[in-house]
Amino acid sequence: MTMRVLSVRGVLPEHRHRQEEITRSFTTLTEAGVNRGVVERFHRNVRVATRHTVLPLAEYARLQDFGQSNDVFIRAGVELGGRAVVDALKAVGLTPADVDYIVSCTVTGLAVPSIEARVAAEIGLRPDVVRLPLVGLGCVAGAAGIARLHDLLRGRPDGVAVLMSVELCSLTLQRDDPSVANLVASGLFGDGAAAVVAVGCEHPLARSDEPTRPEVLASRSRLYPDSERMMGWDIGSRGFKIVLDASVPDLVRRYAGEDVRGFLAEHGLTGDNIGWYVAHPGGPKVLEALQDALGIERHALSVTWDSLRRIGNLSSSSVLHVMEDTLANRPPAPGSYGLLLAMGPGFCSELVLLRAPRGGR
Repeated sequence: MTMRVLSVRGVLPEHRHRQEEITRSFTTLTEAGVNRGVVERFHRNVRVATRHTVLPLAEYARLQDFGQSNDVFIRAGVELGGRAVVDALKAVGLTPADVDYIVSCTVTGLAVPSIEARVAAEIGLRPDVVRLPLVGLGCVAGAAGIARLHDLLRGRPDGVAVLMSVELCSLTLQRDDPSVANLVASGLFGDGAAAVVAVGCEHPLARSDEPTRPEVLASRSRLYPDSERMMGWDIGSRGFKIVLDASVPDLVRRYAGEDVRGFLAEHGLTGDNIGWYVAHPGGPKVLEALQDALGIERHALSVTWDSLRRIGNLSSSSVLHVMEDTLANRPPAPGSYGLLLAMGPGFCSELVLLRAPRGGR
C-alpha cells in the first residue's frame, strides 16, 4: 500500500430538476429547430430521472456567448469545488493548511489561473501547495486523478493530497446544434463537483482500519488507437461543441475486458477476486457494454446505475460520486478488492485497483 483514500465528498448545485422539465426547457431554448418528440425520446433513453444545474433553467437564455458561460463556470466552479474540498477535509479532521498536493480536473470551462489556484485563495491552502491541473481528460479524469494522487504520494509517503473535480456540463450545451450527439448530451449530462482526500503510507491517518478508507494498490492508463474522434469537444465561437460517436459502446466491448484481465493478472488476481466496482456512469449503452466486457451482472454496477438515474453523468465528477455512494452505503468487506474504472476522450481508460483494510492491525 502506497496510498489510502480517507474521504470522498460530492456536492451538487441547489437547482434540481426532473428530466421532463429539462426537456421542455431545452426544446424551448434551442435555435436548431429540433422536433420535441425526438428530443423526448433521446432523453427517455438515457434513463436519467433528475439532474442538477448551476443556474435556474430560465437563466440559460441570458447566456449569449462562450464568455458569459465561462464567467459563470469560474464563479460557480470555485464555490462548488472549494466546498467539496473543505467538506472532504473536515470529514477526516484535516484543514486546507494540511494539504501538500492538490490535483484539479475539469473539461467544461477554462480558467487561467486554474480553478484550484482560485480555490486556494478562498479556502486557505498553503502558499507552497503543489498544484497539478488536469484539463481535457473529460469523463476519465476522476479515475485518472486518483491515479495521479497515487503517483504523487509515492514520492511523499507522509503527505496529504487532494483531488478536486468541477464539471458544469449545462454551460456547454449548444443551442444551434441539431446533431444527435448534442441531443443525447442535453439529456445525459449534469452539474456537480467532488473531492478526494488521500494520504501516503507513512501518514498517521494511513493506519486506519475503517472499511470506508480503501488502499490504492496500483493503476493503469490506456490510450486506444485511431479513436481521437470518439469523444471530446470541437471549440468554436459559442464554446464547446460535443463530439460523441455512437460506436463508443463497441469500443468498450472490444477493449475493456482484455484490459481489466491483463491489469488484474499483473497483481495475481482475476475478476473473481473483485468484490466491488466503482464505475463511471457513461450512459446506459456504455454500462451495458461494460457489463458484457467484464462478464458481470447488472447488480455489480447497481450504485453506478443509481447515480446515473439520480444525477446524470457529471463527467469527471461522476465516478467520485459513485465512489462516495459505494463507501457510504455499501462498505466493502474487510480485505476485499475493488476496481475503479472510467473512460474518456482520447479515447482512453483508467483502471485503479483498491483494497479495503483487513482490520485487526
